[in-house]
Amino acid sequence: MNNSNNTLKIPEISLVLLVGASSSGKSTFAKNHFLSTEVISSDNCRALISDDENNLSVTKEAFEVVHFLAKKRLELGKLVVIDALNIRKEDRQKLVQLAKDNYALAVAIVLDNPIKILLERHENRTDRNFPKGVIDKQYNDYKQSLKSLKFEGFNYIHRINPREEYTILRQKLWNNKQEEKGTFDIIGDIHGCFDELVELLEKLDYKVERIETGNYSVTHSENRKVIFLGDLTDRGNKSPKVLRLVMDMVNDKKAFCVCGNHDDKLKKYLLGKNVNLNHGLEKTVLQLDDIEKEDIGKNTDSFKNEVKLFLSSLISHYVLDGGKLVVVHAGLPENMHGRASASVRAFCLFGETTGEIDEFGLPVRYNWAKNYRGKATVVYGHTPVPNAEWLNNTINVDTGCVFGGKLTALRYPEKELVSVESKEIYEIPAKPLEVELEELNGNNISDYNTNILSIQQQQDDVLNIESILGKYIVQTQNFGKVIIREQNSVAALEVMSRFAANPKWLIHLPPTMSPPEASKEVGFLEHPKEVFDYYHKKGIRKVVCQEKHMGSRALAIVCKNDEVAISHFGLSKPAKGIIYTRTGRHFFNDESHENAFLDEIHNALTKSNFWERHDTEWVCLDGELLPWSAKAKELIIRQYAAVGSAASLGISGAIDALKRAKKRGLEVDSIEKTFETRQNQIQKYIESYRNYCRETNGIEGLVFAPFHILATNNSTYFDKSHDWHLNEIGAFCKENPTYLQVTNHLFVDLDNDEEKQKAIDWWLSLTQKGGEGMVVKPIDYLNKYKGKLIQPAIKCRGSEYLRIIYGAEYDTAENLEQLKNRFIKKKRELAIDELSLGIESLERFIKKEPLRNIHQCVFGILALESEGVDPRL
Repeated sequence: MNNSNNTLKIPEISLVLLVGASSSGKSTFAKNHFLSTEVISSDNCRALISDDENNLSVTKEAFEVVHFLAKKRLELGKLVVIDALNIRKEDRQKLVQLAKDNYALAVAIVLDNPIKILLERHENRTDRNFPKGVIDKQYNDYKQSLKSLKFEGFNYIHRINPREEYTILRQKLWNNKQEEKGTFDIIGDIHGCFDELVELLEKLDYKVERIETGNYSVTHSENRKVIFLGDLTDRGNKSPKVLRLVMDMVNDKKAFCVCGNHDDKLKKYLLGKNVNLNHGLEKTVLQLDDIEKEDIGKNTDSFKNEVKLFLSSLISHYVLDGGKLVVVHAGLPENMHGRASASVRAFCLFGETTGEIDEFGLPVRYNWAKNYRGKATVVYGHTPVPNAEWLNNTINVDTGCVFGGKLTALRYPEKELVSVESKEIYEIPAKPLEVELEELNGNNISDYNTNILSIQQQQDDVLNIESILGKYIVQTQNFGKVIIREQNSVAALEVMSRFAANPKWLIHLPPTMSPPEASKEVGFLEHPKEVFDYYHKKGIRKVVCQEKHMGSRALAIVCKNDEVAISHFGLSKPAKGIIYTRTGRHFFNDESHENAFLDEIHNALTKSNFWERHDTEWVCLDGELLPWSAKAKELIIRQYAAVGSAASLGISGAIDALKRAKKRGLEVDSIEKTFETRQNQIQKYIESYRNYCRETNGIEGLVFAPFHILATNNSTYFDKSHDWHLNEIGAFCKENPTYLQVTNHLFVDLDNDEEKQKAIDWWLSLTQKGGEGMVVKPIDYLNKYKGKLIQPAIKCRGSEYLRIIYGAEYDTAENLEQLKNRFIKKKRELAIDELSLGIESLERFIKKEPLRNIHQCVFGILALESEGVDPRL
């Protein structure tokens, strides 16, 4: 209990109780040694409630506040200091239990003062008005309570003289290795499989050598480190050699190792404790007794002692890479990460069990990973599975090597799996690995897809509304944070919940596109010159101009075969794929039409050897589905055609009336001319929307014009230039020119005036023939200027198309002048945010992250679409 060197060691995550009677100096000590935010004072809590820190009538309520604040800080892994008397055992027990409930350590700092000093200090205080007898009683209670203090569950007890100077030493917990940000190879349960371990290390490009002392030297050209997830021994044929190799790597700082339940049991045996020699320990004990000196570098007794010390040094888990990675033997929920307590260690070694025994005689375990929602990646073992699979950002890499399976490593941060096959079946498992997998999967899938549906996809059956409800922030890997406001997320949820396709398909939504600055050219609202000027000022020298199709934006996910919909997207039944709109709705109302059109795309992909060239079983394409009338027929009839018809009839009637008035000798020439101009404008308006209408029958007459290959099995293609995309798309479009169309395009050097003029002339030609215009993109998909993303694409629409958007009379001099004052900054900000979210959603899908993480991005894009931006932009 006594502290001798005036240095008080306190764990970084702990609950500290200051123990002492009134006037013992607790508040002064707290103020001198801790942050004000770390200290929770019972007096302050009384004042918060009643405006009087001496109001003892609210003591119960004040301590409810004390406990509430302490709990919240402990949940966040913060140090908490309780400045109260803490002299009664029952009061301390509640706080110690609070520490245990939050997996924090409990510390008592006892301020030891003689009664004489307490009374003198009390007499000189003006903030306390109770009699001296209270001090006497508190002091007696304090002295009595010291007898039980060491039995109350405190991890540290410091008894100090408040009149001396002390230093607080905040100790990092042993599991805190957040400063270790290097590249790691995390290896699952070895169980004495030495030959497979060496083979795996060499496959991971480690050089394993035996040196003269009999120890091992292990090096890697890139200075990678190995992390062993425990269960080094038992069941296999060479447990001592595994121990020799692992201990040497850890001692040479080439590896970390956490404790497994088998390691813990072996440690207890070597410490002389009474343990049952079963579950493979009996093999390890025999091997340790029979091992040859040349295999371990020293005699048996010395080696056993070294093993005992090594196993005793192993801790339960490590938190690495700034908190992004947790390595542990049996798994760990988020609220235990980086904590130190007996219950944390027990979970790390054994996981969580129900207390029941299954038909194989093994404990029934809760699947903790099923409900994991933490940000850190958790890599664990303990429960052998046939294949390592991701579930909610966790992965079990114990692939049952000792049972004839594989020894597996996860390369981090690459998240690549590397395995070697077991050389033999060293022990028959009590429970077949396939049964283990079914239990982890929840055993809720049909016979049809048992072997191809991943664990993650099964757990993604139900979306978590909490991840998209209210204001939330999406942290993108490459483009910073995107904030989604609550009112926007509610609007997105309304659209998605009522109209969206099966959410398992919704891995991406395309971003909005900004127009250019208003044109300085007479008679034009938009013109290519402003687009070229924007990119040139941003350092872009080469762009591609693509014809803008007047159709409907559509994403097509096409599967190589029907079962891919199950194996890669988690659907409950086979499907060819899907074609959906930029708001996540089915493009086709008739499933048979959708399947027929998907067949046309699939056949073209197959004929062009797309699947083989890209080593994929699916592809997501971004493009335009023409004609516009195929999807917007009702909109055209009710809005555009209705306006055109009503205006045409109304103006024709007005002109007829003016002609009759003119015959009667009235001066109406100027009015008649105005109405004739308006009639001409209305006719242009009608012709404009009719340019994008044509009859279709089923899929007959439809054309898909893809312009981006967004993603395949293991890749996204945002790092590819637009000429690459166009070439790849052209390769399969030519296989089916009836239903697939390569987008007309022109490459332009922005330093070449002739090429720019040629592009402008091309744009004029397109728009004068009734075309919508063009989209201008830098040749590289993604570009930055002064560290910030620039517009990935800018649409430049033709004068007649803009008549549909802004109205029949938009191009009169007075109207055009007013429209040129439009504000596009917000639109451009949205375009960048939506692009960032769109890339992030696909990157997360490729990495097999949970669907809720992907949908945070997808919902975010749709939410941003409800921002108050002029929809005509």
